[in-house]
Amino acid sequence: MVRVTPTNRRDLLRAGAAFTATGTLATGCGTTGTATAAPPATTPAPTPPTASATPSPTTSPARTLPRQITHGPRAGTSVALTFHGQGDPALATRLLTTAEQHGAHVTVLAVGTWLDAHPAMARRVLDGGHDLGNHTQRHISINAMAEADARKEITDCADRLKRLTGSVGRWFRPSRAATATPLVVRLAAESGYPHVLSYDVDSLDYTEPGAPAITRKVLAEVRGGSVVSMHFGYPDTVAALPAVLQELHRRGLRAVTTTELLS
Repeated sequence: MVRVTPTNRRDLLRAGAAFTATGTLATGCGTTGTATAAPPATTPAPTPPTASATPSPTTSPARTLPRQITHGPRAGTSVALTFHGQGDPALATRLLTTAEQHGAHVTVLAVGTWLDAHPAMARRVLDGGHDLGNHTQRHISINAMAEADARKEITDCADRLKRLTGSVGRWFRPSRAATATPLVVRLAAESGYPHVLSYDVDSLDYTEPGAPAITRKVLAEVRGGSVVSMHFGYPDTVAALPAVLQELHRRGLRAVTTTELLS
């Protein structure tokens, strides 16, 4: 597979098969409960226009990725470790360095206020070969917001990303929810994110259960194509990462960026 770098997001994603976006998921980012991916509309709506910062797909609609993505191709040997980008930048740097030492690359969904406080982290993520995306500006419950407020949460973070890196990034994940409402899906597409990135494995690391519990939770559920939800800002997550990566390697699985997983 040709390696996809995070700074080259002009390459279009192609999917050889339809990746499911259904199923019940644990709600991450410090909340509890479940969220279910929105069912497809009876009559497919036309794809909303994307922002000029992100190229519009040129592949046929039948071969594009679903609007909400929970995992990649199951027959493959790649998995995507995705991280909520917030918290102590020193812990984030340690985590990124650990991943790189193991030959792994991850996806960081950054919170806009975190980028405001630690702007150098945007380049640190990309320079390490990782993906960088949007996790809203203030990390509040976007699915419960009015349309104008929800749009601002997405575009404010996108503006930070573009100012710091020259791109809004490809991936958007809603805050305080595993999946986005149809309204938030539409607003994300209008802001330059044609796909909402969910996950099929929740590490529950934000509950601070300890590194061994995080490791067991991830390894009990991960398989080819999985998208794993994890978080910066927790020492237990940093401590768990080497064991997670070592066991993935033993199983013949590779931790790659979401862009590479879905390319």
